[in-house]
Amino acid sequence: MMLVFLYGTALVLAALGLLFFATRPHQSAVPLDRRRPPVEESDSKLTRFAGSAVRAVERFLKKRPQRLYRPELLELAGVRLTQADMFLLVIAGGLGGLALGLVVGSPVLGVLFLLLAPLVAHLALIFRIARRRAKFENQLGDTLQLLTGGLRAGHSILRAIDAAAIEADAPTSDEMRRVVTETSLGKDLLASLTDTANRMESEDFTWIAQAIQINREVGGDLADVLDQVGETIRERSEIKGQIRALAAEGKFSAYILVALPFAIGAMLAVVSPGYVDPLFEEPLGWVMIGASVVMMTIGSLWLRKIIDLKF
Repeated sequence: MMLVFLYGTALVLAALGLLFFATRPHQSAVPLDRRRPPVEESDSKLTRFAGSAVRAVERFLKKRPQRLYRPELLELAGVRLTQADMFLLVIAGGLGGLALGLVVGSPVLGVLFLLLAPLVAHLALIFRIARRRAKFENQLGDTLQLLTGGLRAGHSILRAIDAAAIEADAPTSDEMRRVVTETSLGKDLLASLTDTANRMESEDFTWIAQAIQINREVGGDLADVLDQVGETIRERSEIKGQIRALAAEGKFSAYILVALPFAIGAMLAVVSPGYVDPLFEEPLGWVMIGASVVMMTIGSLWLRKIIDLKF
């Protein structure tokens, strides 16, 4: 039973894992002027069915807006999917887990997989958002060099930001391009930069926005100001790296303690399959599972509080 649970969880994760691979933009090595025009092909029945399903979900969301998988959350995660596509992907993953549970003869397990699908998708989005923000933070040094290089070349700050949007890697290029677009539509530059800092939760980028605004008000050499800000950011990054290195042992220990019960359960399911069956067949077993989940949640939050150092 434990093996079935693990296989079902893996199936749900695999179905929702399309979120990470299907949404990556493909970079073609063939130049644009040498590419062949797309060949029009008749849509298959499966394609038409998928399109009809997406349109049906979109009509439902227009009538009853949902906060789950909001478009701004998907955009922040860098997911090239609409809210309707995301809902359809989650439903497909949940139905796949339900079908697996029915095939192995455990409807309760299938319902558990069905309920697990939205949680896994939400955790996947949170993971992508955190990774995207961390990547943006790590690219700030290169972003400042691009800005100062453009300013020293005689460009305005907005033109330097536009150049950074072209030369930088994602997600910095996406955020800088958004700043340029918003500014061209009439939004104040400081407001756009501040929104970017809040969206990416970057205190260092907030300093950059404030330095640009102060320079616009009092004048001076903005390139030198950004160089000083960049030096401060690099020093802070070194301190952050030292703190992460010191806390790495505690984090690794926490990961082992959290994964240990699952590893022992999987080992017992392989060595002695009938040993863990009472946990899923007896009411007392479900009570024990619920109590263990509560205690593990409390312990995980406690460990996280201990190793999460503020700096």
